Amino acid sequence: QLQLVESGGGSVQPGGSLRLSCAASGFTLDYYAIAWIRQAPGKEREGVSCISKIGGNTNYAESVKGRFTISRDNAKNTVYLQMNSLKPEDTAIYYCAAYTPTVAIQHMCVLLGKRPYDYDYWGQGTQVTVSS
Repeated sequence: QLQLVESGGGSVQPGGSLRLSCAASGFTLDYYAIAWIRQAPGKEREGVSCISKIGGNTNYAESVKGRFTISRDNAKNTVYLQMNSLKPEDTAIYYCAAYTPTVAIQHMCVLLGKRPYDYDYWGQGTQVTVSS
């Protein structure tokens, strides 16, 4: 079965850290740029971070810059989101998603798509709760 599987979510106090993982099953992530998108209760989805197919170039939402770090390990077919200095407003379901960039932009990534059909693959999500 071709799917993305997120893990690593949980409950943490403000200021704490979590590392989310996004593992591909049935296909290789080498051919895709990867994005993390989150949705908080009652709010629209927000693009959090992305990493390019080639070169490991990254983008971050302003709300997480300096606190979150995205990385990929193609040997493990996994993308990670290291989240530090977590805040209550980071509480959300976090989804990872994969898309095929055109040749012209495969060294970059963009945080435009927020819907499953904007991507080739979309995971089931993992809950992150930040509260004291």
